[in-house]
Amino acid sequence: MLANEVDRQAAEQLGFAIGRRMSGGGTMIVEPERTITYSLYAPASLVAGLSFVESFAHLDAWVVDCLRRLGVPAGYRPINDILSPEGKIGGAAQARRRGCLLHHTTIAYQMEPELVGRLIRIGRERVSSLGVRSAEKQVSPLARWTDMSRPQVVGALSDHFQTHHGGRLRRLSAAELAEARLLAASKYATAGWIDRLR
Repeated sequence: MLANEVDRQAAEQLGFAIGRRMSGGGTMIVEPERTITYSLYAPASLVAGLSFVESFAHLDAWVVDCLRRLGVPAGYRPINDILSPEGKIGGAAQARRRGCLLHHTTIAYQMEPELVGRLIRIGRERVSSLGVRSAEKQVSPLARWTDMSRPQVVGALSDHFQTHHGGRLRRLSAAELAEARLLAASKYATAGWIDRLR
């Protein structure tokens, strides 16, 4: 339940908007220009034969490999954490619907670690007995481990993915962006969706 997870008053005071991923999972702090987020959308057959836990490691392995090549001491911790020796660099969530898979990961490039305790109600008394609660994990922003700028890291990740898995870069069309905005306004940005229990 959202009330167990997020300190709404602190979020409002600090200018954060609250959203909910269709894949659920624990709370992540996403800040423009201070976070790297990517999504993989593919047929569910991409992870055929893998357990749910194994699929997370499989779909984020390219990121761990890329970060290591950049000199970041990155590793992986099941079920969904990319980490350094000092804590969590990023976390993933996943949803499967109608034979398709959505896997998205958020990486803290640059973050004030104390924000976690201010915005996420880790260790505080439950407001409700319903809902999943985020685990208490130390955040280890990527900028702690590299002098590369955020755009440079994004470029390295993109190049690494294309080199090892193919694909090409393409900008979203005006029609696709308009459709996404309409879907957000009618569903994903509404209080009914954000406050709904899974």
